[in-house]
Amino acid sequence: MRSLIYSTLWALAAAAAAPYEQYILAPPSRTLRPVTVFRQHGEVSFPDALLQAHNVDGQGLVLPAYNSSVTYDFGKNIAGWINLQISSSKGIVGVTFSESSLWVSSVASDATADSGLDAPLVFNISGAGHYEAQWEKERGAFRYLTLVNLGSTQVSVRDLWVNFTAMPHWQADALRNYSGWFHSNDERLNRVWYAGAYTNQLVTIDPRRGDALIYHTPVNSTAGTVDWAVNTTITNGTSALTDGAKRDRLVWSGDMSIAVPGIAVTTFDLISVRNSLDSLFNLQGPNGMLPYAGFPFNELGVVSFTYHLYSLIGVANFYLWSGDKAFLDEKWAGWKRGMDWAVQQIDSTGLANIIAPADWLRFGMGGHNIEANSILFYTLNLGVILANDEGDSATAASYSRLFSRIQEAALRLLWQPSVGLFRDNETTTLAPQDGNAWAIKSGLVTNGSQIETISHALEARWGPYGAPAPEAADAVSPFISGFELEAHFMANRTDAALALIRRMWADFMLDDPRMTNSTFIEGYSVTGELHYAPYADDARISHAHGWATGPTSSLTTYVGGIQILSDGGATWMIAPQLGDLTEVDTGFSTTKGRFSSKWSRKGNEFRLSISTPKGTKGTVVIPLPGANGKARVTGGPMNAAAIQGDAAGKYWVEGLSGGEYTFIATGL
Repeated sequence: MRSLIYSTLWALAAAAAAPYEQYILAPPSRTLRPVTVFRQHGEVSFPDALLQAHNVDGQGLVLPAYNSSVTYDFGKNIAGWINLQISSSKGIVGVTFSESSLWVSSVASDATADSGLDAPLVFNISGAGHYEAQWEKERGAFRYLTLVNLGSTQVSVRDLWVNFTAMPHWQADALRNYSGWFHSNDERLNRVWYAGAYTNQLVTIDPRRGDALIYHTPVNSTAGTVDWAVNTTITNGTSALTDGAKRDRLVWSGDMSIAVPGIAVTTFDLISVRNSLDSLFNLQGPNGMLPYAGFPFNELGVVSFTYHLYSLIGVANFYLWSGDKAFLDEKWAGWKRGMDWAVQQIDSTGLANIIAPADWLRFGMGGHNIEANSILFYTLNLGVILANDEGDSATAASYSRLFSRIQEAALRLLWQPSVGLFRDNETTTLAPQDGNAWAIKSGLVTNGSQIETISHALEARWGPYGAPAPEAADAVSPFISGFELEAHFMANRTDAALALIRRMWADFMLDDPRMTNSTFIEGYSVTGELHYAPYADDARISHAHGWATGPTSSLTTYVGGIQILSDGGATWMIAPQLGDLTEVDTGFSTTKGRFSSKWSRKGNEFRLSISTPKGTKGTVVIPLPGANGKARVTGGPMNAAAIQGDAAGKYWVEGLSGGEYTFIATGL
C-alpha cells in the first residue's frame, strides 16, 4: 500500500511541468555526453567530435600515440557507466574520473580510499564496436572524464556517452519532474536550492551497487593507484538514499537528518528513504542499539551514540512527511528499545555520559557532551509526540521527565555566559559548532535572549568560506553548518541565515572553480583548501554529499515559511521570514496534497498567497510592514481590520481550514 501511495503522488507530480524548471540540474534523459573539452595532451585529432553538440556520425576522436589524452567536461556532476563506440581494431583505452578539476589526470581517478588514487578503467580493444564499463565499475560521481591511449597503436573513438544511473527507480524522462519548487528575487539562493535537490538525487542509488569502501583502513598505494568497485547490496528495494554519490555509498542516519527534509520538499522520494531506514532497523541489536552505519560497515562493530539517535529521528521525520501510521506502528517497538538503550547512558548528573567516540568524524566526542545531549533531548521530545500518536501515554510521560532533567543539567553544567556558547563537556572550554547549533535546534534553549546570544556568537566566528567547526580541527562542515543555519532562522536572525547561505553555499561551495558547480561538497578547510581534517587523502572528499544540502529545506521551511507539523501536513504553519528579500514563491506536495507560499513586499505593503490541502488545519503568521507593528490586514477571516502585531511585529491567524487564501497587510 505504501508503495502505491508514494507512486501515485509521484505520478501526479510528473503530470505537470515543475515551476522554474530552468534551474533543475537533473538531466532530461539517461544518455549523457560531454559538453566541452577541458584539457588535451599530446597530438590528438577531432576532440570536439565526442561533444554533445558536435556528435557527428562517421567522425571521432583520434588518440594517435601512447599517453595522448583528452579530458571532457560534462558541465556538472553526473553518475553512471561509461560507453565507448570504438572504430579501431585494436588498442588500449584508459578512462579516469574526477569530481573536482583539482584531480583531473590521465593516470588516475580521484579517490574512494583514504590513501592512493583510484585506478583507471582499462578497455582492451579487440575489434571495432561498443564497449561498456563493467557492472561494478559504475562511477558514482564525476564531472570530468579523461580518455587516454595506453597502448602502442592509434585508437579512434567514434562516440562516448554515459548511462546516468542516479534515481534508478524513476523513469528516464522523469528525472526533472520535481514535486517542489523555490524561487526568489535572489538568483544565488535559487541556484543553491536546486543544487541541493540535485545532490540528493545523485546520492540516491541502486542498492545493489553500494559500498565504495572496499578498504576500511588506509591502503598501501606505492603502486600509485588502488582498485575500486561498487558491488555490495546495501538495502532491499530498487533504490536507496546514501551519504555520498562517489563514496561511501552507504546508509548513514546522520546524513539522512539533513537530506530527508530536502528530499521531502523537492522530489518527495520517500520510498528510497524508507528502504534505507528499514536497512538500519534490520540491523538493530538485541539490546536496542542501532548501527553507526548500514551494511556492510556495521560489521566493524563501531558504536555511535549520536548516529543511533539519528536513526530514531529518521523514523520521526519519515512519519512526519509521509503521514504513514502503519510505518510508525511497525517501528514503534524497535524505536522504544532504541530509546531505552540511549537513556541508559544518563547518569546522576541528568546528562548522558558518552563513552563511544564515533560521530560525524569530529574529534573529542565523549563525556557529558552538549551535542549528544541536545540530540537526545530533541529525540525524547519526538518520542513524546510518537508515543501520544501510538496511544502510549506512560511512555510519553517517561520521556517528558527525562528531557526535563537533561535541559536543566545542560544549562547548569555546560553554559558559558562569558563566551555566550555552551562548552563541549565539563573538561574543556572548547565551544563546538555542533552542540551550540543543536542546543537551539533541539529546543533545549528556550530563552529568546540566550538563543540570540548563541546565534551572534556563532556568526562572529565565520571566516571567508563559511562557519567553522572547531571540534574538527580546521574543518568547515556543511553538515553541521546546516544545523547552524536552522539555528539562525530559529533565532529570527534571517539576515544572518541568508548571509551564511550566500557566503558558504553559493559563493564558495557552488561557484568556486574547484567545485562541481552543481552539487555540494562533504567538507573542507577554513582556509578554503579542499582538505577535510578527518581524512588523510584530500582526493577522496565527496563533492556530492546529502548532508550538505541543508539550505534546500531551510529556504522552503523558513523563508517560504511552510512548516509541516503533523501527519503529512494534517496540521501546518506558514510563517515567512523575509530578511532582505522582496519576493519568494515556494511549495511542495505530500500525501495530503499541495502546499504553497508566495509572498512579496513593496513599500508599505506585504502580500502573501497560500494554498494548503482541504481537510487540513493550520496557522498563518503575517510579518507586518512598518516599524510600529500596526497594520491593516485583509484576507481569510480578516476584513480590513486594523491590528497590532506581537513583540516581533507579526500577526497570527489561527484555526484556518485548508484552502487558498491571500492576505494583504498595509502598514499604519
